[in-house]
This record gives sequence, structure tokens and C-alpha cells, in this order.
Amino acid sequence: MLYYPANPLWPARDRFVLSGGHAAILLYSVLHLADVHDVEDGKVVDRPALTLEDLRSFRRLDSRTPGHPEYGLTAGVEVTTGPLGQGCANTIGMAMAQRWLSATYNRPGFSLFDYHITAFCGDGDLMEGVTGEAAAMAGHLQLGNVTWVYDSNRISIEGGTDLAHTEDVGKRFEAYGWQVLYVADGNDVGAIMQALKEGKEDKERPTLIILTTVIGYGAPNKAGKASAHGEPLGENEIIGAKAAYGWPEDAPNFMIPDGVKEHFAEESGARGKQAYAKWQELFARYHEEYPQEAKELDTLFAHELPQGWDKDIPIYPADDKGMASRQSSGEVLNAVAKNIPWMIGGAADLSPSTRTTIKGSGAFQAPGIRGVMGSYKGRNIHFGVREHAMGAVCNGMALTGLRVFGAGFLIFSDYMKAPIRLAALMHLPVVYVFTHDSIGVGEDGPTHQPIEQFAQLRATPGLTLLRPSDANEVAESWRVAMNVSRRGPVALALSRQNLPTIDRTHYAPAAGVARGAYVLASCEGTPEIILIASGSEVSLAVKAYERLTDEGVKARVVSMPSMDLFEEQDKAYRDTVLPPSVANRVGIEMASGFGWDRYLGLKGAMISLNGFGASGAAGALMERFGFTENAVYQVAQEQLKDQH
Repeated sequence: MLYYPANPLWPARDRFVLSGGHAAILLYSVLHLADVHDVEDGKVVDRPALTLEDLRSFRRLDSRTPGHPEYGLTAGVEVTTGPLGQGCANTIGMAMAQRWLSATYNRPGFSLFDYHITAFCGDGDLMEGVTGEAAAMAGHLQLGNVTWVYDSNRISIEGGTDLAHTEDVGKRFEAYGWQVLYVADGNDVGAIMQALKEGKEDKERPTLIILTTVIGYGAPNKAGKASAHGEPLGENEIIGAKAAYGWPEDAPNFMIPDGVKEHFAEESGARGKQAYAKWQELFARYHEEYPQEAKELDTLFAHELPQGWDKDIPIYPADDKGMASRQSSGEVLNAVAKNIPWMIGGAADLSPSTRTTIKGSGAFQAPGIRGVMGSYKGRNIHFGVREHAMGAVCNGMALTGLRVFGAGFLIFSDYMKAPIRLAALMHLPVVYVFTHDSIGVGEDGPTHQPIEQFAQLRATPGLTLLRPSDANEVAESWRVAMNVSRRGPVALALSRQNLPTIDRTHYAPAAGVARGAYVLASCEGTPEIILIASGSEVSLAVKAYERLTDEGVKARVVSMPSMDLFEEQDKAYRDTVLPPSVANRVGIEMASGFGWDRYLGLKGAMISLNGFGASGAAGALMERFGFTENAVYQVAQEQLKDQH
């Protein structure tokens, strides 16, 4: 690898990903031996990332060596791994990012981005479906800059892999378009080095190296057995393993033999230092010859946004007919992407429906592949019907510094649960554009009508969900998303059906989105009743409010596009929006009402869905399930009746 331990953030470094994260101690040991430097607040500091004491604290509370590698906690860890298959799929995103950076910013004589990505994985990784999705993408895209090293020890927790895994993995990957290499003896270092070399030499095919290994090698009674996977070896087995490796029987468990660290310093440190210095000099000259591109890269490396990135976000006039929030989102996305050159993304074969095509930017494709137009400079990714891989690939690209979005129908966020959770755990700036957010999808029926998805997304720590009510809230949601996503992922929930564009000269400005919830319309003094809604249901609350107001009722409408952001506000603001003294409250959301009780209290009423939807015209479904102006008005009247 070309890696400079004194700067683990070097943008041109080779990447290594331990996909089987349960083997974390192997990675931690190498990071210690290579003297990888620490990172604090996004900057490299001159101290070891991991000391010998850190290794001794493996898996202990508050240690820097947790049971699975965690990105951001331990310098040198490129990505959080643990759920099998995710690390492998992340490397495909990293490889795509390298190809895009190279095609976009490299110039003749200035090969800034020419690095390679390697993953180490096991039988469990390759059983997971996400690796198949990602590997198929990699073969199609001809990503010759990625190698997976497959530790084939044929053992799983339950026993031999023949219990459940008898396919020819090599032939499967050949069918994906990968180069497949075999190393018959996993202890043959020379053969492994030769295979890694051949993997790097093939520039058009990703490489799978299949190592035949023995789990627990050297342990006299557990080698090759399932018990070596998840159980401690025990003292006698450790003594036997030391003997097999030629170590003294009384050698301490954390002994580092003479010459080992010096070998690492020569092989990794010296080589990396030379490569890093050469790259720094190259980038300095690049600044002189290509100042605009260099400025963009400086901003990208700093994880910042360009000045004026939001200057073209549109403002929408009042319109009773309005437009679907997926449509206004597509317009805002293009206004934003125009000013952020490294914004890239796509959909799981749904971009015409999710409105997530960056116009004039072309498709991300291997040049000339099978007659498909595009290049690695394209900013529109065709993920295919691969939601799970899309989520993991987006994570890999975001880890490289790109601003990434992935799109699909909200219901299919179910397929993306694992990568969304990991993006939140790593605080990655990924934006998920989820459309078709309610029973408003109509005839597609309950299989495509989300019910519990809002609750699931809101329950994910570190993920911000935004469900805008009209075109101007969409515009503000994108403005918020691009800023909030610096600290973690954001999900936008958008409608298929048209939403009226609220008259902001009469009602409160949409800038209130930034605080999660705001008073859209109200009365003088303290209201008798508060109507709280998100997304498409806000317009129903407004209509019911107008009717109640005409009848002399002191009413208020609160638009709540983001519970997550609202919970971040101080109590004074939250009490201003939802005065504790007002017990009459009605919540309205076309989904499960789970979680709304915190805003409705014991007396409030919730208009929501307690079961799945149905197939039928959207209007008929709204009538059936009580999402009409009259239904909201009637529930409000019941609240007021109880008061009197």
C-alpha cells in the first residue's frame, strides 16, 4: 500500500477496509505497529493513534479499540464495519469516488488520484446479498481499482460452511466481470503478494483473491474448527500456537519482537513518506496551474461547501394547485448541484419518479461500456434495483469527501436500514431522497404505501428526517439538509401527489423549517386548539384552521417537518410553539402515529394509520382513512366539545 502513517487523512492514500469487523484486533495491531498518527477534530496530531495499552484495553468500555472498528474513533480505521458485507460494499463507493475524482481533477502530468482500495473479507461477507449487489455494480463499471481478499476458511459459527454455502464463489465473481485469482495456501506470503500485484495491474476488472486458509492456524486442538471462530482459545491452546509459530512458550501475550516496528517503519513509513512528499509537491504545482480546480479540492478536503452554494435556490409563489414535493425537490436539487461541483448521486432505477437527475451532468459509467453513454466524470449514478448496495456505496463515496445523495421510494428504505444506520453512526453527509411518502401513491397499494417508516427513521440516532409541506418548505429543507448533513445523514420524505403552495404573505415564512417545527398560522393570544401536521397533511390543517377561525375558534397550525430538529431546540422555543397550557391538540400524519404522543399529551387526538393501506385512487383512500379537511375539522370539534 501507498500509505503515510504520519497523515492517515492524506487524500491520495490507498485504502484498506476490514469488512469482517469482528477481526478488529488484527487491524488495531497493524495500526500500532505502523505508528499511525492520531486525529483530533479532523486534524492530524503528532501522537500514536493506538498504544500498546490501547491494545490491552481491547473491547473495554471507553477504549479506542472497540469490538468492531469504528470510523472517527480510531485513526486509521477507514469505515465502521461489523454487519457483514457492508465494508465490501463501502469499498465500491470508495472506488467509484476515486474514478470520479481522477476523471474530474487529474490533468496531464498531474495524477493526483490514482489510489487503490483493498478489502479483507470472509465467508460470511460473501454470503450477504449486499456484496452481490455491490460486486455486480463494480464489474459493470469496470472498477479495476478495487481488490477483495477473501479469507476462505470454510468455517462459520454453526460449523462448516457446507451447511449453507456450497456455491462456486469464483465462478460467480467471474460472471460479475471480476478477475478471480487463487492462493492455495493462505500462509504463502509470496503468492499473496503476487496476487495483490496482479490485482493492481488489471485496470478494467475488480479483483477477487481467494485465499484458502485454516482458522485458528497453529492451535493444536482448535485449528480448522468452528470453536476457533468466536470462543477464547484458552491458555493451553495459546501455548501450543506459540510453539507452532516458533515463539517462546513464556512469551508475553503482547510481545513485539525486535525488528518488527523497524520493519514497518521502513516498509510503510519510509515508502509512504516519500510518496506523500512527492504528492504534496505535485499538488502545490497544481495550485499554480489549475487554481480553480485546486480551490474546489481544498474545499472538498475540508468537508466544506462552496461560498454561495445556495444562491440559486428558488422561491415559489402561492399556488392552490401547487406541485408534488418530489417535483420541487428535483428543481431545488439542480439549483444546489449547479454550485457544488462534487455533488453526485442517483436512484435505484427510479430517477424519473424521484426527480433526482442532475441535468447536463451525464451518467457515471465506464467510458464506452456496452454502448452506454457516459464517463467517470458523470454525476448521475445508475444504481439499478439495488437499494441495499446504493446505501452502502453512498457511504463509501461520502467517506471520500463527496456530497452524495441516493434516492428511492420511502417504502424501500426498509432495504437500506443497515447502511442508513451505519451512516448515522459515522456522521456521514449522505442525503436520502425518499418519495412516494404516503397512501397518496394510490393504486400501487399497501406494498408500496409506507406506514412505519417515519417512526423507524426518527428513531435512528443521528439521522435527521425532514418532511416538507410545500415547495417552499422543500427549498428550505434542502438548505437545512446540506448544512445539517455535515454532522450526519438526512432523509427527505416527499410526495407523489401535488401539494398546494402556501401563501407566505399570509402565513409564516418557510424558514421555520430550520427549527424543526414552527407556528404557521395562529390567533391573537393563547389558542384554544393546536393542529400539528407534517408534509402533505399541513394543507388539511390549514383548511380546518380557516374553518374554525371563521367560526370564532382561537386556533393555531404548527407545521412540523422535522421532529429531530424540533427536539434540538431549547425548551423556551418549544413551549412557544406548543404552549403547555393548551391541552386540545390534533396531530395529523398519513403514517403510524407512533411517537406523536409526546406532542399530543394525554388529551390530544391523532389522525394516523394503525394498519396498512389499500389499493385505490388516492382521493378515495384519503376519504377512507380520514385524511380530509372535514375529518380534521370534526376531530378538532370533538376536542373542543370535551373542553366545554
